[in-house]
Amino acid sequence: MNSFTKAKNGNLTKIISQMTIEEKVAQLGSIKPDQLLENGEFSEDRAREYLQNGIGQITRLGGGSGLPPQRVAELSNIIQDFLEKETELGIPAIIHEECLSGYMGDGGTIYPQAIGLASTWHPELVEKITTTIKKQLTSIGVQQALSPVLDVARDLRWGRVEETFGEDPYLVATIGKSYIDGLQGSGPKEGITATVKHFGGHSVSEGGRNHCPVNLSERELRENFLFPFEAVIREAGVKSVMNAYNDIDGIPCASSKKLLTNILREDMGFNGVTVSDYGSIEMLHTDHFVANNKQEAGIMALNAGLDVELPSTKCYGDRLVKAVEEGLIAEETLNRSVERHLELKHRKGLFEGKNTVDVEEANKHFETPKQRNLVRRVGRESLVLLKNQGDILPLSNEQEAIAVIGPSADNAQNLLGDYAYGAIEENDRDTTTVTTILDGIKYKIAGNPSIRYAEGCKTKERTREGFNTAVEAANRSDFAILAVGGRSGRAGPETQPEDHFYTAGEGNDRTDLRLPGVQLELLKKIHETGTPIIALLINGRPLSVPWLQEHVPAIVECWLPGEEGGKAVADVLFGSHDPGGKLPVSIPKKVGQSPVYYRRKPISKERRYVFTNNEPLYPFGFGLSYADFEYSELEIAPKEVKIQSKLKVSCRVKNTGDVPGKEVVQLYIRDEYASVTRPERELKGFEKVKLAPGEEKKVSFCLPTDLLSFYDENMNLIVEPGTFEVMIGSSSQDIRLAGELEVLGENKEIGPDREYFSETNVSMAHNSENVKNA
Repeated sequence: MNSFTKAKNGNLTKIISQMTIEEKVAQLGSIKPDQLLENGEFSEDRAREYLQNGIGQITRLGGGSGLPPQRVAELSNIIQDFLEKETELGIPAIIHEECLSGYMGDGGTIYPQAIGLASTWHPELVEKITTTIKKQLTSIGVQQALSPVLDVARDLRWGRVEETFGEDPYLVATIGKSYIDGLQGSGPKEGITATVKHFGGHSVSEGGRNHCPVNLSERELRENFLFPFEAVIREAGVKSVMNAYNDIDGIPCASSKKLLTNILREDMGFNGVTVSDYGSIEMLHTDHFVANNKQEAGIMALNAGLDVELPSTKCYGDRLVKAVEEGLIAEETLNRSVERHLELKHRKGLFEGKNTVDVEEANKHFETPKQRNLVRRVGRESLVLLKNQGDILPLSNEQEAIAVIGPSADNAQNLLGDYAYGAIEENDRDTTTVTTILDGIKYKIAGNPSIRYAEGCKTKERTREGFNTAVEAANRSDFAILAVGGRSGRAGPETQPEDHFYTAGEGNDRTDLRLPGVQLELLKKIHETGTPIIALLINGRPLSVPWLQEHVPAIVECWLPGEEGGKAVADVLFGSHDPGGKLPVSIPKKVGQSPVYYRRKPISKERRYVFTNNEPLYPFGFGLSYADFEYSELEIAPKEVKIQSKLKVSCRVKNTGDVPGKEVVQLYIRDEYASVTRPERELKGFEKVKLAPGEEKKVSFCLPTDLLSFYDENMNLIVEPGTFEVMIGSSSQDIRLAGELEVLGENKEIGPDREYFSETNVSMAHNSENVKNA
């Protein structure tokens, strides 16, 4: 009877005591599919070489091999069977995949990128998405996903802004929790283990450049950048955390015991497994230069509390075996990480035979009509209407002629984020079919033959050869829809071939936020024709283009709307659906304003530049609707509360327009005077409300006073007595109602039973009149 069989009802500590050092170290390692497969087939010879002592994790068996779902399911069964029957311990592996915007493998449904999910301000919808992702992953034998990203994005030069849920820690935490709840499901054996990343401060790197140093005070780090992690650890039961690449004040995250042990485990109560971002342990030697060699890098990481090395074993493995044998690291330290990883496997049911899947069932969970309809729905709700001068939108299906122009108008890849599977070019759609903007418009108004398409220019290249054709198409049309922006991908500028480039995504950081190439020139040429322009911003990041605001009557931020993005955009353009999205970031007028996030301190918001003020082009929380909304009857009850209690904040919202619409009601607070400087305002709750014309609803927030807490001069988390301004608005700048709240009592330190979220409730207002059918 092997140790795996004993472990079904046994004691992990006892099993670990019977393991050799080689077997223990193997449980902290990982292997990529190309090390086990030969021409797409499982190689027993390679398996006996690499898996003789077992293995901790298999890295992206599907995404890394490019194989279809049913074949991935078959291989996962074969590998797990080999581990159980052909190794001494018989311990199965955890198979992990990426799923930031859907399973990142062949056939995976491609949802809008994370920044688009945040723009929906609809946590329940996000949970529906990850529930479907969970079904795809579990059907092919996956137990863990390296998502979501909980980095708080303030610097829009950073290429990975698109992977985040925006600039506000409360919004990031709220959307992140819903993402995790859907992925993890009702229990560890039924769902997928979510991995939150990147811990920590990854998004505020020097100069907005990926991997670069982070210089933050501990108060700023804990209060803003680590808050989402703490919230989901406490409230969503997260069992896997990935470290960040950067250093903080000179200490790389991969070797920081303070970060990975003291803060994460002791302060936040995390009791799961930490996994390394790909190659981050080796980078202690090759990039950070704090380790003399790979073995020293492995020792530093394990001592700090980094349990598992991904994506393959380079610094752990034999180097760690020798380190233990030579007394360079305590075996107790090794045992601690091994026990954590085995405990995760135990929680996943791997010691109970839940390590194989029904191969015949796998394909049933991929590319279903229901999934594509959900992508389309999410895509619609992720769109943010930034400008609609003269109510030019929505367009009528009866228009005589429409020009569809721009490098993103008929480009499938430009609608996908950097962690979507495959480099899908315009004429290469062997994987998931992506509906382009042009496809969507043709589908929407199939009876209108007068759709004139012209690419106009390329995304980044500076050739103007297509300008004349685009101008001609605009001259012959009633409206010109221009799809402009960038291309997202993960290859950095150093490794990109000339004919395949990216302007956003991991490793693609920018010094400006303007349109790449000659796209702005193309817009100006079309503007000169006098044909009204509807500008669609298709990009992995917000675009700071003030010219658009001045000269273009309608602007829609489309982000990266996924495989049904073209139809989603067309649904909104032609009025079948209200856009309903709100910005999860503030967009500056010029990159020199950065950072321009809304939660700045009052003195920061007051100080202006010589040639411009300090207000964003578009503020956090902003987004127009085809409907109009009226706010009234703010109630704060009670207006005087004791520390560590709850209060109710409510208002009424009415649709005063002629069409159905969705409004995101946003609750902000401001601590008027405090012992340390506080933000000018902070989001503490939100609710998305759907209203028919004339309909009115009451929106109520149950606000715990814990949400008024901050770290004091001595780094204690406290709630102070004092006066707070309570605000409800349509954006961080468009405040419709405001009142005051008095918190009574003495300073109160907040402990581990802290509350992280407001509760919301929506009810019908009894005096709604003239409600039309939605």
